[in-house]
Amino acid sequence: MTTELRRLRNYIGGEFKDAADGRTTEVVNPATGEVYATAPLSGQADVDAAMAAAAAAFPGWRDTTPSERQKALLKIADAFEARAEELVAAESENTGKPLGLTASEELPPMVDQIRFFAGAARLLEGRSAGEYMDGMTSIIRREPVGVCAQVAPWNYPMMMAVWKFAPAIAAGNTVVLKPSDTTPASTVLMAEIIDSILPKGVFNVVCGDRETGKAMVEHSTPAMASITGSVRAGMQVAESASKDVKRVHLELGGKAPVVVFEDADLAKAVEDIAVAGYFNAGQDCTAATRVLVHESIHDEFVAALAKAAAETKTGQPDDEDVLYGPLNNPNQLAQVAGFIERLPAHAKVEAGGHRVGDKGFFYAPTVVSGLKQDDEIIQNEVFGPVITVQSFSDESQALEYANGVEFALASSVWTKDHGRAMRMSKNLDFGCVWINTHIPLVAEMPHGGFKKSGYGKDLSAYGFEDYTRIKHVMTSLDG
Repeated sequence: MTTELRRLRNYIGGEFKDAADGRTTEVVNPATGEVYATAPLSGQADVDAAMAAAAAAFPGWRDTTPSERQKALLKIADAFEARAEELVAAESENTGKPLGLTASEELPPMVDQIRFFAGAARLLEGRSAGEYMDGMTSIIRREPVGVCAQVAPWNYPMMMAVWKFAPAIAAGNTVVLKPSDTTPASTVLMAEIIDSILPKGVFNVVCGDRETGKAMVEHSTPAMASITGSVRAGMQVAESASKDVKRVHLELGGKAPVVVFEDADLAKAVEDIAVAGYFNAGQDCTAATRVLVHESIHDEFVAALAKAAAETKTGQPDDEDVLYGPLNNPNQLAQVAGFIERLPAHAKVEAGGHRVGDKGFFYAPTVVSGLKQDDEIIQNEVFGPVITVQSFSDESQALEYANGVEFALASSVWTKDHGRAMRMSKNLDFGCVWINTHIPLVAEMPHGGFKKSGYGKDLSAYGFEDYTRIKHVMTSLDG
């Protein structure tokens, strides 16, 4: 006897639809490795239909007042909150995340972020109107950019969907959103909830693979393409978008340095870094997975971190004692294992370094020491529960090592010296610097990086403004 698979569908123009050609992909629960649903493998016809629906809805949504858009987003936030248990269950089944932590650490920030952008819709800022030329008055208008093609990643499917559609819709744009092919379930559920709130065509969901995303970005309709994903994917999006000069918003990889000085509160640093490194199985562009420790406390720190790793638990979503669940898919499990298998001879695995169990895609909390700056595992994003540790001799070397990667998304400094903290935060070449903490984010503050971590901001008024364009209007006072 076989269990019938759940059937997910696209959401286009207010209707739930299969792919036009009937193709599907299998959706796997990473905690079990078993297929539990199918989703559309959308092609050009589906993308065309979604873009047409978004384009048709745009003039009406653009012309709504900010207060109307605010009311709609507040209704969405309330509806998500009311159906939190369903959203958490869908996210957990699709990602293997712990149910309790997803309910406490992801759902509340998502709802808060939607409410923030609901308020931001009514607070567009710009220079005041004025006479900058005799007899002429100049006015600045901030307008929505149009249809937005958005591609969300698999590490935080629900939250990243919110980061994309909430500011875009608040600013008066319409959206075609593609979840990752491995994690479409919670996004489709969001569409079911939003269906009764937004006008048809304002919010559309197209499921599919890389080719689907490519078709969205290359489509002539969108005025903007936004992606959270790998550097390679970001480069491809930027190249494709350049052909018709689309606006591009990229949030890509990270390799966050965590700089621990000799005067830091060692116990607190170890405890917080272990959580910030292993949360969500380290599948976070800001994860605290590249630690730089002053040489005078290096050995003590490594021993304490290895102990913390050994005490950190991974397991099934319904286990209340686990900090994180499985890696997202077999390819990601192979990638993480590959980094450990290819470690140079001078590296030492202090904890973990192996798969956990034979069901699902679990990997043990891992600590690796003895590494050099040019080692592969230092320079490239692992995106798994692996924390590396290097030692440094002074502030200058710490900065050299911290900035000596191609990514520039997030970083942290651990010290009791205020002057040192200020110098480090000034000189660290990263979009975010935390001091004596790592990973907290708030809706009011921007999130985004430099270098190969991309450009544009998520969250905050800056993220909201990314979804607007500026128009200058000049009028003669003579009438």
